[in-house]
Amino acid sequence: MQDETATLPHVPFTEEAATEPPRPAWRGWIHLGTFPFAVAMGVVLITLADSAAAKAGSAVFMASSLLMFGVSATYHRFPWGPTVKKVLKRIDHTNILLLIAGTYTPIAICALPHTLMVVVLWVMWSGAALGIAFRVLWIGAPRWLYVPIYLVLGCAALGLLPQFFAASVPMTVLVLSGGLAYILGALVYGFKRPDPAPTVFGFHEVFHALTVVAFAAQWVGVLIVALHPVR
Repeated sequence: MQDETATLPHVPFTEEAATEPPRPAWRGWIHLGTFPFAVAMGVVLITLADSAAAKAGSAVFMASSLLMFGVSATYHRFPWGPTVKKVLKRIDHTNILLLIAGTYTPIAICALPHTLMVVVLWVMWSGAALGIAFRVLWIGAPRWLYVPIYLVLGCAALGLLPQFFAASVPMTVLVLSGGLAYILGALVYGFKRPDPAPTVFGFHEVFHALTVVAFAAQWVGVLIVALHPVR
């Protein structure tokens, strides 16, 4: 007779078991350490942005970025009780969608003609709202189902690459580089690999480190186009 208590094989892209593994020593510290630098970067970006529209778009980008880093640090750094943890998890996961739409906002405002700008902003924020509703209503959804939502929304405007390149080649290269770092991070998060030091710096820390790299690259890209908007 087969032992019913045998350990189940690890299957990527599934939710964690009820008993969680020990928290890695670095859990939450990467985003916590990034937060004050992001605040300073936000002040610089909004101050230097060339127009009122560029400043508004930059403010949306920075607000979504700070929300992501702040909530993520709060959620991951401390051992919350089940109820608070569930609430913070919902906010943490929905912030990813807000960040995607928030990053596209200054780029669309500063780099696209009015009609395309309206279309991109409508698609991004509508998609983010739908994704947020999905994650709030089904926080236990398997990773194979919700990770692709982030990827699809993040890649939704790739058809406008010619317009972005026409506005600014450096901006587009930096934003794409940041996007690739986010995608790589999503794959690390989804597959839970690599997991270099599970008790100190695990796969989740690799994921968080890649989000910081991605944010830094895209911040420079947004700064470039905010300094010289096409309209």
